[in-house]
Amino acid sequence: MIPLLILIFLGILIFVIIPLICFHITFYVPKPKDGIHPEVPLPNNEVYAPYKAMMDGWTQDVLKMPHEHFTITSFDGLELHGNFYEYAPGAPIELMFHGYRGSALRDLSGGVARCFALKRSCVIVDQRCAGRSQGTVITFGIKEHQDCLKWVDFVVNHFGPDVKIILTGISMGASTVLMAASHPLPPNVIGVLADCGYTSAEAIIKAVIRKMHIPVSLLYPFIKLAAKLYGHFDLECESPLESVKKCTLPVIFFHGEADDFVPCYMSQENFDACTSRKAIYTVPGAGHGLSFPADQDGYIHQLAEFFGPEASAQ
Repeated sequence: MIPLLILIFLGILIFVIIPLICFHITFYVPKPKDGIHPEVPLPNNEVYAPYKAMMDGWTQDVLKMPHEHFTITSFDGLELHGNFYEYAPGAPIELMFHGYRGSALRDLSGGVARCFALKRSCVIVDQRCAGRSQGTVITFGIKEHQDCLKWVDFVVNHFGPDVKIILTGISMGASTVLMAASHPLPPNVIGVLADCGYTSAEAIIKAVIRKMHIPVSLLYPFIKLAAKLYGHFDLECESPLESVKKCTLPVIFFHGEADDFVPCYMSQENFDACTSRKAIYTVPGAGHGLSFPADQDGYIHQLAEFFGPEASAQ
């Protein structure tokens, strides 16, 4: 009797409790009481310190800018939100997606400034589980890239058949747009900007586990099981690395060479696998998501060269 009880306890621990803990740590975002999801603040360390005032300034500027608020419904019924910032009527639009546990305001305010410098408008999106958008499960781009496809349809329908769109993402947002780019897209989408994206959900989760000095073979199976049991998605069903092999759009990759969260080699691997017209630009000394703050002139120059005058207001 006692051995049976021990086996039952171990079964519950292995197949219920541990996956549930992994789910809450890795994927779950509580439903907010005030309608706005909390976000993880940017790290308060020496990597981000040189750029904090600049990034705070961009955020304050964006909060003061006139904008149009958009709401769409995801493929699975979630209400998603985004803001449109217009450089000029008819200007190309960057459709921009933020990173893991971030928000449009936190991660993309600098992107608004960069878009205006390139004579582009932009839509900055609160991904599911972020900002004002609904949802409680982050899926590392698995479901988020389907949301991206819905946003593309919305932008084309809202702005008309002549609108030009560049899909832009940072960190998880980069992997989101890379996966979206493997799907059939309207000709309005003229390219992709992927900044510090990972090769797959599996790869980045395993990289974080290694950084925690925990055996990957011990912990990762519980996280994968947690995604299926409680998140109702397959963590390994799609990946940016496989998606870029099917992409036909021009893709430019950016990555900070000192990124200690998403390793720079992941963008290089995505670049190497990409079969469409492509470019990669890495920034020495730049940490995670800091390629633009660390090298604004170089970043803008690379984008202008890669996409050409058709991607700017005339």
